Amino acid sequence: MPQLVSQIRAALPAAAIIVVDDSPDESTVRALDGLDVTLVHRAAKAGRGSAVLDGVRRMLAAPVEFVIEMDADFSHPPSELPALVDAARREQLDLLIASRYVSGSRIENWPLTRRLFSRAANRLARALLGIPVRDYTNGYRVYSRRAAQVIADRCGTAGAGFIALSEVLVTVEACGFRIAERKTTFVNRTRGESSVGPRELLGAATGLWKTARLQRRLRASKT
Repeated sequence: MPQLVSQIRAALPAAAIIVVDDSPDESTVRALDGLDVTLVHRAAKAGRGSAVLDGVRRMLAAPVEFVIEMDADFSHPPSELPALVDAARREQLDLLIASRYVSGSRIENWPLTRRLFSRAANRLARALLGIPVRDYTNGYRVYSRRAAQVIADRCGTAGAGFIALSEVLVTVEACGFRIAERKTTFVNRTRGESSVGPRELLGAATGLWKTARLQRRLRASKT
């Protein structure tokens, strides 16, 4: 973790950094001791989606222009941060996704099961939700302040896990905000190989169905 913080600082020296940690022990607390970061240590695992919402809400207390979401395992290279922020600012974007599935992107060291699951999840999401992006499930994203505020106020109903990424996308799109994707290099840093079975697929499908219902309500409220 200190190495990640150091690389973020090298890429964006003025950035405020918030770490949301669900570790069952104090290892992350000790690792970050003395570093200029805000640590949110939660007593139990509550899901990636809720961690993102906690971080976004706390970040909005600072006078930030953008809120950036990223994983803490080096799967999302900090070296890409300046280009992502520059693109978001230049193109006046409200959501910029570092997408694994646009031209020029690379995926390294990912097991076949994870590749297949990711492809299937993204195809299902696009079929159900119809938002013209290729990567619904990568959590390397830049949000404008106004988009972050909407996310903080409205999101958190679809589920606590990765389905929250699709809920955020649907909510931002329903506001008429500007969304785009940019190439990235995704590097799998997780030890071992994740197993993807019927339970995971069922959970993803159920979450997407709830998100599709949310999307219909949001669109109906605008008519």
